[in-house]
Amino acid sequence: MKKKVAIGLFISAFILFSMNGEFRGATGDTVDFGWFSLVPPVVSIILAFISKDVIISLFFGIFAGGFILHLADGSIFYAIVQSFLSIVDYTLNSLADPWNAGIILQVLTIGGLIALMTKMGGAKAIANALSKKAKGPISAQIITWILGILLFFDDYANSLIVGPVMRPVTDEKKVSREKLSFIVDATAAPIAGIALISTWVGYEVGLIKDGYEAIGQEVNAYSIFVETIPYRFYNILMLLFVLATAIFLREFGPMLTAERRARKYDQTNEAEINPNASNEIDEMEPAEGIHLSIWNAIVPISTLIGVAIVGFYVNGYQAILTGEDTALINSLKESPFSFTSIQEAFGASDASIVLFQAALLASIVAMTMGVWQKIFTWGKAVETWINGMKSLIITGAILLLAWSLSEIITDLGTAQFLVSLLSDSMPAFLLPSVIFILGSIISFATGTSYGTMGILMPLTIPLAAALSPDPEFIVMSAGAVLTGAIFGDHCSPISDTTILSSMGAGVNHMEHVKTQIPYAMLVGSIAVLFGFIPVGLGMPIGIVLPFSMIIIVLAVYFFGKPIEEKK
Repeated sequence: MKKKVAIGLFISAFILFSMNGEFRGATGDTVDFGWFSLVPPVVSIILAFISKDVIISLFFGIFAGGFILHLADGSIFYAIVQSFLSIVDYTLNSLADPWNAGIILQVLTIGGLIALMTKMGGAKAIANALSKKAKGPISAQIITWILGILLFFDDYANSLIVGPVMRPVTDEKKVSREKLSFIVDATAAPIAGIALISTWVGYEVGLIKDGYEAIGQEVNAYSIFVETIPYRFYNILMLLFVLATAIFLREFGPMLTAERRARKYDQTNEAEINPNASNEIDEMEPAEGIHLSIWNAIVPISTLIGVAIVGFYVNGYQAILTGEDTALINSLKESPFSFTSIQEAFGASDASIVLFQAALLASIVAMTMGVWQKIFTWGKAVETWINGMKSLIITGAILLLAWSLSEIITDLGTAQFLVSLLSDSMPAFLLPSVIFILGSIISFATGTSYGTMGILMPLTIPLAAALSPDPEFIVMSAGAVLTGAIFGDHCSPISDTTILSSMGAGVNHMEHVKTQIPYAMLVGSIAVLFGFIPVGLGMPIGIVLPFSMIIIVLAVYFFGKPIEEKK
């Protein structure tokens, strides 16, 4: 059935392309692909939901993109051949990118670190300790939520640490892994995007600065960033939504089914757990007779977090000093440890390299502790570490294909086409809402919140300034860009943080997406109806934000149904 659906989609696309008379021009010519630029993400997303196989879906999405690109340069047969070659080219280019390579290395290294902590008994000791604090499903979810908030400085670190640490606890308390992956995902980008110091801040502040310069205004971009935080309705409301579902123990949609199923079993149904993401680590139980100590997990994790925080500062500090911003360099030298300097350094750091370095050092610390305690030899430590890395190889493969799809989407001009659909003749009060929705569509289709922010921010600030002279209107419109990008990324099955969250929680990726989307859609709808539209009409944020938060709590209570069915 799956093969028939895939073949049917491909043949349909093939016929459409064959009938289209606008695909022509020599190689190197600029071609406006229009609606056809949407084909790769649409194919990937639809096939992902139908087949529940992310790798195959991404593969066909890249193939479809390559087919469209090369159909503009030659015959159909040529396009088919070149589309296969394009898959290799785009994958190699994605792997060659230093940022992408760093992300894959940190993912694999953290997988090895988790395996070491598991073999040493540290993970089990932490699970036992947290189980004593977590008296039931409510406290287990709240503890997971708190851990996600505490790892505010980077969304990748959040996704890769919280899931594996809390998985044994939530399993024991009969919380579904779908709910665990949702909590992890909902406290990754949403908190990193609004944290005053994080790996996101520098990028967001830079976009704001460039946007204001485009309208001839010199502003304190970081201050504007802080002013946008109350307007990040989706981020704030999603964090509250997670907490409300945990406290009320109410769910709806596919998540309700998953939670009720989890309550009926002693642990999550193993048939629905992605074995490549979880089984290899789960099977690395500590040897019998080993004294279970939480320090065998706390020390390596603390090393990872501590080195990462220091690394963010040092790496960013060096990057700024080698840059061309003289004023910033002087400011950093005069007050190297001021809040502003730390924030600037964090924003300028290369998170992929820093987290890989931190994970590698933490792995060495874990190996040393295990050998010193005679839990394993150096040879066995390295073997365990490598086995842990193997468990996340599929994650690396999915990320590579997702990045390749994003690159081919960029070449097709998908995001620019979506932006071109925005009309500049709309009523001013609708702009924040439209920007939020458009940002979510682009981010969902491309799987990248960073790319969406980079596309929309330079357009939004000048457009907002043209539609309204109110400075606050520009701020709320900028906030709509930043939070809309996260909303779409949160829903997208090809987003890297969505992928990492499902892998960290040990759940089938498409089950995570299927259970998460209804929640994200509800929160996104409330963000528009009770957030952006009212503030666009001029209502003060001091009233709108608290009211929208009340709506979220009421929505959970009245839309949600109790996990425990009434007999």
